[in-house]
Amino acid sequence: MKLNENVLLLGKKVVLVPYTPAHVPRYHEWMKSEDLQRLTASEPLSLEQEYAMQQSWREDADRPAISQPHSSLLCRVEVMTLSPLSSECTFIVLDAEKWRAQPGTPEESCMAGDVNLFLTDLGDPGLGEIEVMIAEPSCRGRGFGTEAVLMMMSYGVTKLGLRNFEAKIGQANEPSIRMFRKLHFDQVSVSSVFQEVTLRLTVSELERQWLLQQTSHVQEKPYRAVSPEPP
Repeated sequence: MKLNENVLLLGKKVVLVPYTPAHVPRYHEWMKSEDLQRLTASEPLSLEQEYAMQQSWREDADRPAISQPHSSLLCRVEVMTLSPLSSECTFIVLDAEKWRAQPGTPEESCMAGDVNLFLTDLGDPGLGEIEVMIAEPSCRGRGFGTEAVLMMMSYGVTKLGLRNFEAKIGQANEPSIRMFRKLHFDQVSVSSVFQEVTLRLTVSELERQWLLQQTSHVQEKPYRAVSPEPP
């Protein structure tokens, strides 16, 4: 999505940066994992296909028919043809501690996962489907996913005008379901076919104020115009 191609969001635990070609090799290595393939219901892509997917995300138009939201929250992959009016917002999740501790270090050595918003319902432009993946094993269980989701939701509300969020999560993934429920999502449906639950959050004024409070520490900076500062 061109809207966020020059945006860096700095949180306490994670840093969100645009998905660039420099991130593709590490991303490709993650997706060789059979566990991640199982959790995301994904087929492995070649490195060339991953580069093509990254480019399509950046250009935000004429994307392939297969949209692959790789997510360790066990969100299913949907096969869809996206209209040029549809949008996708993707950030790579970096470990903020590593990013700050090693000024000038390549971002791929700090990568923890990714977070996505899919804006595909033309009948409801205020709806975003949110997905997150914490692929790096050492980064799991440390609150990275929670902060990344909060930061992405805040960005969606303040920059994209979103009013509703949905998350599709595998029925067996209780930790992820609990995480979204802690973020005020309610379960709205269960699919026995895909073995997943759909959770939804409507952003009322009260929820908006809560969300902005939870992310009041987040700083937005121009991407590439800043470097990590020593602690």
